[in-house]
Amino acid sequence: MEAAIGLVERALADLASGRASMPVRSVFVKPDRSGVVGLMPGFLESPAAFGLKAVTVFPGNATRGIDSHQGAVLLLEPATGRPEALLEGGEITAIRTAAVSAAATRALAREDAAVLGVLGSGVQGRAHVEAIRLVRRIARVKMWSRSAAAARKAAESVGAEPVATAREAVEGADIVVTATAAREPVLERPWVADGTHINAVGACIPVAREIDSATVAASKLFVDSRDAAFVESGDVLFPIREGVVGESHVRAEIGAVLAGLRPGRESRSEITLFKSLGLAVEDLAVGAYVLERARRENRGSVVAFAGDPGEA
Repeated sequence: MEAAIGLVERALADLASGRASMPVRSVFVKPDRSGVVGLMPGFLESPAAFGLKAVTVFPGNATRGIDSHQGAVLLLEPATGRPEALLEGGEITAIRTAAVSAAATRALAREDAAVLGVLGSGVQGRAHVEAIRLVRRIARVKMWSRSAAAARKAAESVGAEPVATAREAVEGADIVVTATAAREPVLERPWVADGTHINAVGACIPVAREIDSATVAASKLFVDSRDAAFVESGDVLFPIREGVVGESHVRAEIGAVLAGLRPGRESRSEITLFKSLGLAVEDLAVGAYVLERARRENRGSVVAFAGDPGEA
């Protein structure tokens, strides 16, 4: 996780500086609407990485005891386009998503932030506790889930305190993470104290949101990608559709803050909100690291692709 935070910080800064590129992901919804698949290609100049992630989101997986996010990362040789590696995408998604929130937290949260409130007890909720502990001295973690049993189990696994309501998790927290499958807001403005930093991680489609419009309006809003936010993010689009804010309410992409091109937090009292949708450059940065480490440690399974020199 610590390595991943540095990797995504550099990738996002490079994207803001023009040294990386990617389109908004294309999304296909299953006819029965039980799940979606997103295709996320991209390119990084240094270290050179080229490829794509295919990610599926099936909310019903929770009832099967498996993560809602599944998929794979395909790395391609930047010079030739030949396949280099196929990596399991669920673990990369879990690590890099939490790492991005940690990078945003390091850039935007108050230096003395010590209480973390987490809404959601799934893979992302647990991963975010690990990641944010690496960038702030967290003295207390409160965790809430719609399932009290799930909250207790997840909280025990990460050394957190389970709480009965979302309000209890948010009130008194310096940093808040929303990592749920909610379609309607689970976080409300009256619970959020001045100076709080919020990482909004769930709700990656335009018809779902975790954050109410009043909180968005009261916050200094940052996104991972402006283009993606205005297409995919219900947390951004609902307040715009309601006329509460305009598109200019998005202050900057987080990569521009990390690159020193735009300011982040400018006072202790500001509420900062980072809306994370997940970008291909994050997957490529972490995937390239995994591939390099696998080669160095002689791990993984080797296969021959058509066109490999010396192919039998």
